[in-house]
Amino acid sequence: MKLGQVMVFAKDMAKMCAFYRDALGLQPVDESQPAEWVRFDAGGALFALHALPAATAKKISITDPPRRRADTAIKYTFHVADVAAMRERLLDQGGHMFDLKHFGDLTLCDGMDPEGNVFQIANG
Repeated sequence: MKLGQVMVFAKDMAKMCAFYRDALGLQPVDESQPAEWVRFDAGGALFALHALPAATAKKISITDPPRRRADTAIKYTFHVADVAAMRERLLDQGGHMFDLKHFGDLTLCDGMDPEGNVFQIANG
C-alpha cells in the first residue's frame, strides 16, 4: 500500500489554489479540471483541493489573517530543499508562517494556508 493523495476541503477555491500553486509552488496535474476540484503534483503523491458544498461553506467563517484550525487532527508536511528559504518565500507571498525549529539535522516550520489549515515544511 502507498499513499496516493491527500485532500483538503476548501471554502474559497480560487484563493486556496493560488496559495498552493503560486506560494508553495505545486503544479496542477490537469489544467482542465472542474473549478470545484484541483489536483497538484506533490512529488510522489497528489495533493487535492475540493470545494465544500455551498450549504457547508456558508456555515464557515474565514478570517484574514486566518485563525489556526484547532478542530482538526491533520497536518501535512511538504519536503523542501531549503526550509528557511521556502519560509521566506511563503512570507513574501502573504503566507502565515511560524518560527523555524531545529532537531539535529531536521529543520521544520509550521504555517497556515488562507483558510487556517496547518501544514509544515521540512527538509527532506
